[in-house]
Amino acid sequence: MTSILPSRDSLVKEVGGQETSKDSSAEKQGDVVASFEEGAAEQTAKETTLYEPSAFLRKYPVSIVNVDNLVEEPMDKKSPVIRAVTSEIVNIFKDVANLNPLFRDQISTFSMSQSAGNVIEEPAKLADFAAAVSAGEIKELQDVLETMNVEERLSKALVVLKKELMNAQLQSKISKDVEAKIQKRQREYWLMEQMKGIRRELGIESDGKDKLVEKFKEKAEKLAMPDVVRKVFDEELNKLAHLEPAASEFNVTRNYLDWITQIPWGKRSEENFGIKNAMKVLDEDHYGLKDVKDRILEFIAVGKLRGTVEGKILCFVGPPGVGKTSIGKSIARALNREYYRFSVGGLTDVAEIKGHRRTYVGALPGRIIQALKKCQTENPLILIDEVDKIGRGHQGDPASALLELLDPEQNSSFLDHYMDIPVDLSKVLFVCTANMTDTIPRPLLDRMELIELSGYVADEKMAIAERYLAPAAKEVSGLKDVDVNLEKEGIEELIKSYCRESGVRNLKKQIEKVYRKAALKIIQRLPEEEPSEGSKVREEVREEQEDATKREADAATESTGQPQEAPKLEAVQVPPDVHVSIGKDNLKDYVGPPVFTSDRLYDTTPPGVAMGLAWTSMGGAALYVESILQSALTSSSRPGFEQTGNLMSVMKESTVIAYSFAKSLMAKEFPDNKFFDKARLHLHCPEGAVQKDGPSAGITMATALLSLALNKPVDPTIAMTGELTVTGKVLRIGGLREKTVAARRAGAKTIIFPADNMSDWLELPENIKEGIEGHAASWYSEVFDIVFGSVDRHAINQLWAKELAEPEKSDKTTREDED
Repeated sequence: MTSILPSRDSLVKEVGGQETSKDSSAEKQGDVVASFEEGAAEQTAKETTLYEPSAFLRKYPVSIVNVDNLVEEPMDKKSPVIRAVTSEIVNIFKDVANLNPLFRDQISTFSMSQSAGNVIEEPAKLADFAAAVSAGEIKELQDVLETMNVEERLSKALVVLKKELMNAQLQSKISKDVEAKIQKRQREYWLMEQMKGIRRELGIESDGKDKLVEKFKEKAEKLAMPDVVRKVFDEELNKLAHLEPAASEFNVTRNYLDWITQIPWGKRSEENFGIKNAMKVLDEDHYGLKDVKDRILEFIAVGKLRGTVEGKILCFVGPPGVGKTSIGKSIARALNREYYRFSVGGLTDVAEIKGHRRTYVGALPGRIIQALKKCQTENPLILIDEVDKIGRGHQGDPASALLELLDPEQNSSFLDHYMDIPVDLSKVLFVCTANMTDTIPRPLLDRMELIELSGYVADEKMAIAERYLAPAAKEVSGLKDVDVNLEKEGIEELIKSYCRESGVRNLKKQIEKVYRKAALKIIQRLPEEEPSEGSKVREEVREEQEDATKREADAATESTGQPQEAPKLEAVQVPPDVHVSIGKDNLKDYVGPPVFTSDRLYDTTPPGVAMGLAWTSMGGAALYVESILQSALTSSSRPGFEQTGNLMSVMKESTVIAYSFAKSLMAKEFPDNKFFDKARLHLHCPEGAVQKDGPSAGITMATALLSLALNKPVDPTIAMTGELTVTGKVLRIGGLREKTVAARRAGAKTIIFPADNMSDWLELPENIKEGIEGHAASWYSEVFDIVFGSVDRHAINQLWAKELAEPEKSDKTTREDED
């Protein structure tokens, strides 16, 4: 081991330490017998220590070492290498001293301690000093110290010192960069504070926080805040006045006060109670929808009599495309109310309705408070779309959050999580829309007034297309002033063969498609101008001008930073002699071949087939029920029953009920007809890809089975709907309007429905019932009389006698021999 001493290099040979009496006594206590030789050795050691000059140090906790002096190898101070390296080390010392003041002090101390006047004359000590003041690795520094060749030691010291210089330069650069940034910020802060002070002294601008407080006070004075809200506002405003602008709580409080002052406390839009004006507005935007329009007129009449209007919660239920959402906007216009719409379809977060807690970063109020802020009135019309498709997730149940919102007894003090103050929503008119009520929670459904919007019939679709859809589509397609005519027969064909849904959304798309195709045909007919020689020259000149203009525009954009507007295209002028007429014959050239042919599967129905009626979220549809014999009837055949057609649980039960009732009726009315005792039957509902459920096909299934048993076909123009019990009672069903529309579309002339639905039948418009004869039935016997009329009982009893007769004895013997 080598260490640096003040005057020479030494090699440590032995390290000793303090001798304690405790250790000696411990050793003696450990030995049972002390030998004579040990005692003699201890005596010798004591005598030896009497003549050592450093013997007294053994009593103190210091290290005592034995060293040997190391002698450096001979060197030539005038050697060019040594002189060059020494000069480089001195130059580096100067550079480091300029960067690090601590180095400067150490170098001065070193220079003063040298016996020679010039440090260059002692290169070995200079190398040792360079290694001593460098913050290198221990291994590198020890290597310098152990090198006895001065030339090599100087080279190694130079490397270590070079690293120290690089570190010092990097530290200096970092320090200067940080100092420059801090100085710049300090300067900007100091100048800004000075500017604020000068403005404040001149009265040009008050303190930002004080100005903000004054702004909130001015806003609050214009609002009729309730006492509870005013108290919360004053507390938060006082809190804001005592907060520093740099505090994180400052912005939270500021945003909260901003939301409080943006809610329209006491502001209401003046409502229009004119019945005639409301009717005019509603008729301008929508055709039909009598129930909805009557309900709005009732709402206006009650408000006019009372002198005040309370909020209501309406729910429009109907298939897609019938105008549920758009009628909400028309109602707002008729009542002169502000309109706000948001959809809750697929919504899974309660915070979208009731807001976030203010403790969260980026918290906001719910959609209701945002609606009030946007509308700036306490009595807007808020339309909540797709309430039947609301979701549920781990953030809560939004449907439950709507309970408070849509309850007239509670929404006068609606509590948003962010605002945390009661907000009066009793003046708001809420309108909800849904395709069906099955998925709406029952407590939420009870809070709303349901208004059903049934699908449109062909006549209504025709009127809507002629009044609204065709003119709008023609204008959008750029054919407003062009002689393009979509004839009435063409629209009828569109409705019949392309657009059979209950709404008119698809009809709108098809009409737009017709006009787009017409626009394409017109453009293709127009001749394209062939450029002449002169026009080619003009074209080249024009292109050069456009390039120059483009370069100027690019230069302007670079200078101003604002892009220049692109030149507008000029509309093509269609000659007045162009005429296009789209009718039934050429409609397929514009929209392709027909999608639908007919809802009636059978022009002439065979025995065992009956036409029922179904209702879906898309509207009504014809639902056929087919039944067949799986095998020929014989005296030895066994009965069986099988049903297919993607039937769900309720409809499967209906098939079993219909089968049991048909067997019961045949046994009672035609006891000698043993059809069901031997028949193996298969009942099927077509369109197996569509799930089918519900009890309203009961009488249709029974009729199909009885038609097969009686071997008598059902009139193809008879449609029926009704739930059947095992005793033959016909129960009430839903969706009679949609089913009647479907029956008319399928070409039915007679419809059978439960007697309990007679009120629904009477409420149907005459244009829907036109051409259809309705029959109400309380018991299936009435259905039987309408469908099958009078039958020959004797003929029915003997109908299957031949097939079910026992074979003769000879025939039996022959069969046994063959077996």
